[in-house]
Amino acid sequence: MLQLRILSGKKAGADWAARHFPVRIGRSPKAHLRLEEDGVWDQHLRLSFERKSGIVLHTEAGALASVNGQPVEQTVLRNGDMIVIGAVKLQFWLGDTRQGNMRIREWLTWLGIAAVSLGQVALVYWLLA
Repeated sequence: MLQLRILSGKKAGADWAARHFPVRIGRSPKAHLRLEEDGVWDQHLRLSFERKSGIVLHTEAGALASVNGQPVEQTVLRNGDMIVIGAVKLQFWLGDTRQGNMRIREWLTWLGIAAVSLGQVALVYWLLA
């Protein structure tokens, strides 16, 4: 899960999480993360997931953005990267992973092992009898 911490602007201190891609960030009501600070365009940037690269930041044509102080049009993001668009600073990171409940699968695995073991004991008993 992609997470952004808003470090400056009206929403400073807030954390925002994206659960699907692409993520659009801007001033527009259609943006997934809506920021209304100075210098932020309607569709300022887009974050997408690319299998070979990872999470890639794309700015819209003519929009200005910087990552870790370097101006970019497109770049692969890394955990902890600082993104600046207009008067807003954002920190990017990947959310904590969550392990699903495997209790049923574990029980089924143990039952399968027990069934195979009992089958082998029964087979040995039948062959010796």
